Amino acid sequence: MTDRAGERPPSRIDAVAEAVALIGGVLLIALASMVVVSVTLRSDLVGAAGVPGDFELVQMATAIAAFCFLPLCQLRRGNIFVDTFTLKLPQRWRNGIDALWDGVYGLAMALIAWRLGVGARSALASGENTMVLQLPSYLPIALCAVLAGFVSLAAFVSASRLMRQPR
Repeated sequence: MTDRAGERPPSRIDAVAEAVALIGGVLLIALASMVVVSVTLRSDLVGAAGVPGDFELVQMATAIAAFCFLPLCQLRRGNIFVDTFTLKLPQRWRNGIDALWDGVYGLAMALIAWRLGVGARSALASGENTMVLQLPSYLPIALCAVLAGFVSLAAFVSASRLMRQPR
């Protein structure tokens, strides 16, 4: 089944990736707003303290937001790639090479997800908290682990789609 442009309709993974990217966008807007408030509070005009723990929130939210955008970018083939040497190859060869590298990317992201999971478990076991807000450190790490796992899945899905394209 295809839509009017000749492309297939979005699958569930596409819909989830879009929702996750939207969440990342909302997170960045909230983060930017918080930074504006914090800087304004610190200005000579107001002279108050900024938002407590703003640097901690920026660190955590930026990492989470970055992982939120990666699955949709992968599914839409938005990552940068260099095809200088493959331009003259037949399309099916190019699809095969791209699928291979999508698989490698999927494996790399699976490794990152695993290690983030190990890091989250370690932070939980040690009771590690952020310095100012005393937020549990394992929460953003664990969320990034889950999101990295989703990026890995998206890479394998995009590889599969490339391999299924008509020859």
